[in-house]
Formats: sequence, structure tokens, C-alpha cells
Amino acid sequence: MSYVMSLAGLDPSGGAGLLADIKTFEAWRLRGLGVCTALTVQTDTEFLGVEWLSADSIINQALPLVQQYPVDYCKVGIISHPDTLAEVMTALRAVRPGISFVLDPVLRASAGYVFHTAIHAAWASILPSLTLLTPNYDEAVAMSGFPDGEHGARAMAKHCAVLLKGGHRPSKPGHDTLFHANTETDFAPSSATAYAKHGSGCVLSAAITAALATGMPLPEACRAGKDYTFRYLMSSPALVGWHESEERQTIHY
Repeated sequence: MSYVMSLAGLDPSGGAGLLADIKTFEAWRLRGLGVCTALTVQTDTEFLGVEWLSADSIINQALPLVQQYPVDYCKVGIISHPDTLAEVMTALRAVRPGISFVLDPVLRASAGYVFHTAIHAAWASILPSLTLLTPNYDEAVAMSGFPDGEHGARAMAKHCAVLLKGGHRPSKPGHDTLFHANTETDFAPSSATAYAKHGSGCVLSAAITAALATGMPLPEACRAGKDYTFRYLMSSPALVGWHESEERQTIHY
């Protein structure tokens, strides 16, 4: 049995955050361990509020898990501040030195709610501790301090691998680009159209984390994660879809 952890917010609708991550991990036949970083009040169409958990509260949830289970990969979603994440990563690595972190830097909910506005210097301090960062175009701008998201992604890739997502990308909509080891790998969309989904970014980063946990190299894991996310988008016309492994994938209406 392989184990993978999510540090993310609790979305009661189940479409994003911690619950979506666990569903994704299980579709990959992995044991998902979940640690709550925030309690949100939301549906799949409306975001009403958030109650942040402290670094101590997050660490107290996570430490018993990494002490008992061989967790090598951890996906991170919303968290109150980069300083909180730095404290959490330090505590977990003291127990499990080899653990790798994939950060999906959700700075704004799809419904428009702004989680926080930490300046790029605060994000810069944690980049070297990450295996992968998965920002969209606007997040790459905010986190890097560059006015252009692609330039920002390239700058941040000097410290960790960066997958620039295509959902909000003005020049290459739908295309994800991996900036890693002085190379750029482009992943084109599977189709020009797909059903919109609440939490699709969470699903993508969780699927990539799951693929890495199965032993895939990073470029292959990003491709596999994108393919999984497309199947999730097409699983239902609704804003929350179905999580199934590839061999069991069917279209639900």
C-alpha cells in the first residue's frame, strides 16, 4: 500500500480541496491521508467564508500520520500564509526528511473570494522547499512579482519545478507548460471544449501528486495528471464530477 497526504481546506461540497484530493488519490489506488488547513463555507457555485487553522493545529493533525505511515508525497492546497506552510513543512521533514511537497497555490476562489495577498517575497522563501508548484497565470504573476505570468513561472523555476496551468493563460489557453531543469515541456489540451468543474485545479495537482507517488518521472506525471483531469471534466456536465480510475472510467449523465 502506498500513502499520499493532502494538506488542504475542507470544502463541504466535495468538489475542491481536501475531499477532492482524497477522491483523486483513491482513484489512483493510493491511500489518501487528509489534514485540514481551513474550514470553508461554500457550495460548488458560491464561496461565503473561511476559518484558517494555525500551523500548530495543522502540525498536530499531520505528525501522527507521517510518524505511522511512509508518506513520500504531500499535496498542499489553501493555507493561511506562506510562513504557515514553511513552519508545517519544517515540522514534517523533521520526522520524514524525504517527503516531497506539491503546492497548488490557490490565492482566489473561482467564485471570486480572495484568500490572502502575501507579497512575492514571502512565496520566494518557500520555493526551494517544493518539488512542484502549479500556479495559473494570475497566481504566477502574484507569486513572482513579474507582470507576465510566463516570465514569472520561468523565474520561479530557478528554485523548483513549475507547471504553469493554461486555464487563465491569455496566449495559450488550455496549454500547461512544465518549467523544469532548464527545459520547457508543453501539454496541449485533449479537446477544445470540456465541461467546467468546481475544483479542477485541485484535482490536477492531486492527480500529479498521485502519479509521482506511483513512481512516474515529473513530466510523465504532469501528462498523466492532465489526462486524469480531462476525464474528470468530461465525467458529468455538472460542476462536481466523478472520480474513477482509467480502467473504470465511464461517462455519467
